Amino acid sequence: MADSSLFVGMNYPAIADYLGISLAVTILIFLMISLWTIIWKGIALWKSAKNNHKIWFVVLLIINTLGILEILYIYVFSKINLKTKKNKKTKKNKRKK
Repeated sequence: MADSSLFVGMNYPAIADYLGISLAVTILIFLMISLWTIIWKGIALWKSAKNNHKIWFVVLLIINTLGILEILYIYVFSKINLKTKKNKKTKKNKRKK
């Protein structure tokens, strides 16, 4: 019975029975979800390292949201340049003086 699970700690036969699908389909679904997550996580981690967003890198590395947070980072948060906003504020303050 221990040989029937692909990953340690996963009880695929029980999950397949609960969902009412075959064991092969259950394993295929888990493999597809894993591949989906790994691809988005890899792209997001690469972009965060490239943009020198250290906090985002750690957050993306630790938190697993099946690609949702990674997609949001790639298309929304990576476009925000915090350094530019800070520089604009300091330039305005210098002009006022």
